[in-house]
Amino acid sequence: MSLQTEFEFTLPMGYVDREGNLHKKGTMRLATAMDEISPMTDMRVQSNEAYLVVVLLARVITSLGTLRSINTGVIESLFAADLAYLQEFYRAINETGKTSRTVICPHCSGKMEVDLASLGGD
Repeated sequence: MSLQTEFEFTLPMGYVDREGNLHKKGTMRLATAMDEISPMTDMRVQSNEAYLVVVLLARVITSLGTLRSINTGVIESLFAADLAYLQEFYRAINETGKTSRTVICPHCSGKMEVDLASLGGD
């Protein structure tokens, strides 16, 4: 039995770089204890707790399109929908080790499994 430590995702909107290129597909790895502890010493996090998610995502996203590196500047430039998606994706893989969640249909109240990795679209 092997442990999956990296998960592919597709952003709903996508990151647009300085040259106008759209980057939607990426990979996120499981967070380590140090990933969650280290940002607490960052001055930006100390002055604004909401910035924690930016630093944390910059640490655990290992690829996004053809970008060579992911840093806080990239995360800061994401559309709000993509940031919300990545926060939920982070929670899913780090809480359960899976990209799927059980949801309840608002129309029929039935339960179903939804794969967050496939929600972003193409």
